[in-house]
Amino acid sequence: MQKVLRVFVFLAVVILPYALSAQRIIYSEPEKDDGRRTNFDIIGKIGGNILVFKNNRSDNAISVYNPDMKLLDRVHLDMPAAYTDVYFIPYPDYCYMVYEYQHKNIVHLTMVKLDGNARRLNEPVDLDTTHFSGSANKIYTTVFSEDRQKIVIFKINSKNPKNFLFTTFLYNAQLELLDRHRLWLPMEEKNDYFTDFVLDNEGNLVFAKFLKSNNDYISKVAFVTKGATADTFSIKDAGTADHILDEIKVRADNLNKQYILTGFYYRQRKGNIEGIYTVIWDRTTDTKIKEALTVFNDELRSLAKSSEENLKSAFNDFFIKQVIPKKDGGFILIGESEYTSSRGGYFNRWDYMYGSPYYSPLDYYGGPYYSPFRYGYGNPYTNGYGNPVRFHAENIMMLSFDKDVNLEWSNVIPKSQYDDESDMLISYQIMNTGGELHFLYNEYDRRNILLTDQSISTEGKITRHPTLRNLDKGYEFMPRHGKQIGATQIIFPCLYRNYLCFAKAEF
Repeated sequence: MQKVLRVFVFLAVVILPYALSAQRIIYSEPEKDDGRRTNFDIIGKIGGNILVFKNNRSDNAISVYNPDMKLLDRVHLDMPAAYTDVYFIPYPDYCYMVYEYQHKNIVHLTMVKLDGNARRLNEPVDLDTTHFSGSANKIYTTVFSEDRQKIVIFKINSKNPKNFLFTTFLYNAQLELLDRHRLWLPMEEKNDYFTDFVLDNEGNLVFAKFLKSNNDYISKVAFVTKGATADTFSIKDAGTADHILDEIKVRADNLNKQYILTGFYYRQRKGNIEGIYTVIWDRTTDTKIKEALTVFNDELRSLAKSSEENLKSAFNDFFIKQVIPKKDGGFILIGESEYTSSRGGYFNRWDYMYGSPYYSPLDYYGGPYYSPFRYGYGNPYTNGYGNPVRFHAENIMMLSFDKDVNLEWSNVIPKSQYDDESDMLISYQIMNTGGELHFLYNEYDRRNILLTDQSISTEGKITRHPTLRNLDKGYEFMPRHGKQIGATQIIFPCLYRNYLCFAKAEF
């Protein structure tokens, strides 16, 4: 008996680690109505089922999959065919579908609550309406907090180019209205732009406003906050350390009650990227508590550059993708090299081949109302350009900073990807399993596209994992459009014989 027990313990010790690290992929069956032109949005895991919104011209539906990716139902949605936006706010047992449409001269923002079977839990309710003469584009913008306990919906009236009127609505997770305000934001310069808008867990709305001269460089950065119940904006100079900035990102650090503002900087216009400029903003005192410049050294440049680049230009095609706060007050910054090329030449960040990453209040729609965001879902298969375009996505850079914005470690995942006419198969998606960040991306192997997994630890060590099991031939993954739905699960859209389907990867 003891001998059998020892054998059992031995087998458990040897086999268990492999079992725990096992990975598998489960595919959904392609549906006949879903192809390359289908717009989609992975809603998430609701009530144990996986919900995916799909749009095919005037047909709108939600496909309901069970945990094994078997189609349970395809629920057709009763919503206006001419809506201008639709997005979803997911919770464990329900989700909100919020859509915007125009009827005659009234723009409606309407909400429906859905369960895990995509069935209505209430009749459609108008959250707000706006009178608009003519044909309106998207007017409203929705942001929600990291814990999803606070939701802010707002619209901006830009009829007066020197003084914008914000109308904000603050809701809780039950979509009960907590606060409503009309606030004015002075716009001193015609070239003022906004960064992305961020909502922290306390319900504070945060963004940066800055001057962008000649459509290429940034100056006069102001940090703008609106408290959860405040009736005015707090506008304070963030400073630029007398450097030329590019691509500012703002992130709420809810763990440490602060905000992170960061971006690449240059020494001269259209020069080479020199490093990272960072400001740490304290939420309690509404003041800048840290400011730092991190210069990229030759060692990091050598790791980041492609074979055809010189050291000085190694970061010129990098864009900041994620800023992830850490418990100790530091953060991890992740960037990726992206650019496009065509028969006519090479296009880098200065050409804004992807469109400007900034939101211009004055020239976005040309009407009295301005929205800084595009649709919440989309079709990733077309690029909208007349000339043949090749999309490139290359190395991934990771930088870890401590609470004093000192660089702790840096590393690079080398890769080289490209695709013609579309960027659907390139770039990556992150799977956060707690102790590691997994970077999932496509890699060519003997003309086959394989989903590759490399992870980085909290100490900056990169581990290349074995190829994921059950990578069936014929499936082409779109990693950048994937969505994590649980601690160890992620959903990827993929193509199979020109049909759209979805795959669940389990770690």
